[in-house]
Amino acid sequence: MARVPSSVIAAGGLVGGYGVARWTKKRQLGGVVLAAAGAAAAQQWRERAGGRAAGALGAAYVAAFAGSHPLAKKVGAWPAVFGVAGAVALASWAVADRRG
Repeated sequence: MARVPSSVIAAGGLVGGYGVARWTKKRQLGGVVLAAAGAAAAQQWRERAGGRAAGALGAAYVAAFAGSHPLAKKVGAWPAVFGVAGAVALASWAVADRRG
């Protein structure tokens, strides 16, 4: 069975985490989705690109989550989330997925 690319997992974690938090009105539940996807993506990053790259991509994932908040004040919540998810997906693909 083919493995889901880490870029899809990471982007899905950002979008899914926000969606769950918004629709359930439980931020902690969205955080669980965000963290679970981040952990799954990090495992693949480590396997495919090594620990240093996984650390950098993990930092980018957390920075994207944090950066989406001030960005949302300028462009709206969903555009901000999709924008940062796309950026993380692109970085993940470039560093880890295109090699696999």
